[in-house]
Amino acid sequence: MITAIHNHQFDLSNPLDISIPFHSGFGQVNAFHAPPVRISPVKEGDFVGSTKLGGVVNFMNFQCNPHGNGTHTECVGHISKETYNVNTCIEDAFYISELISIFPNMTPNGDKVIERFHLEQFATLDKNIDALIIRTLSNELEKQSRNYSGSNPVYLTPDAMEWIVEQGYKHLLVDMPSVDREEDGGALACHKIFWNYPELPQTQKSITELIFVPNEIKDGIYLLKLNFMNLTMDAAPSKPTLYLKIK
Repeated sequence: MITAIHNHQFDLSNPLDISIPFHSGFGQVNAFHAPPVRISPVKEGDFVGSTKLGGVVNFMNFQCNPHGNGTHTECVGHISKETYNVNTCIEDAFYISELISIFPNMTPNGDKVIERFHLEQFATLDKNIDALIIRTLSNELEKQSRNYSGSNPVYLTPDAMEWIVEQGYKHLLVDMPSVDREEDGGALACHKIFWNYPELPQTQKSITELIFVPNEIKDGIYLLKLNFMNLTMDAAPSKPTLYLKIK
């Protein structure tokens, strides 16, 4: 199936998953020391919700922290005193997106950062692009199971985020745990810049973190389907999916 949007044509027959799944057991990705995902059968009297344990159905409890256990999409409610929920602020829909790959810069204090000059080379004249997807290099498979907690992962500088806002992107997807430094004293400068908080909160804009874009997916223009759980919270587990541009 082929669809055309804003003079672009996309192939809908070959979805490209760029998410890290939420799962229990060994090999979970982790950020900010979040408790691990826990999936366990309901037990009530003689009933057990596991066919492996003798039950007639699988009937599981699911415990997770969206921000720390896998790919998630968040709205301004992540940082606001006011209540904003991702399932009412953000439209689960198709967006034209651009995927770029960047080698972060090393600062004098040893931090790895994405700066404005990294992004300026990707400036586009196509004003119909709603989403920017950033893949950091090198792009190891181990990102899908890495324990980022306490490791001071790659992050964006405020100047870089200012550039993203200047370009008019409504949705930002990154393969880092956060657009801000892991420990920044609560400043959350990049989050605040992106959502223009608290001055005039941009409730329709989203940030998706902890994605993973396989190396075989090349930089360029894609159709993005921003799929996320219908969860009444500031963030929800998500499964962003790309579709190839064919014209």
